[in-house]
Amino acid sequence: MAWLMLIAAGCCEMFGVAMIGKLHRDRNWQAIALLVLGFGGSFLLLSLAMESLPMGTSYAVWTGIGASGGAILGMVLYGEARDLRRIICIVVILGAAVGLRMVG
Repeated sequence: MAWLMLIAAGCCEMFGVAMIGKLHRDRNWQAIALLVLGFGGSFLLLSLAMESLPMGTSYAVWTGIGASGGAILGMVLYGEARDLRRIICIVVILGAAVGLRMVG
């Protein structure tokens, strides 16, 4: 269950990052509320996951999901470059997160 919470925390982190982009486009209370909700949910789920998972592994996986997810969202939603080097780096980040799960 803790791993599911950790993955959900990473997804909330991705949502929060997407809401930063929305806030830059639409400066309104809804964008602010969604941003706070995304990052608040992310930290809450991360803290719950860390009750039974090691701190280092939890933080690394959470950061990996958030960083790679943010890069993917940037490519999909905001037209950022989709070159092979960026995609390889995203795969490496996700591979490292999976590797930490398998080792830990």
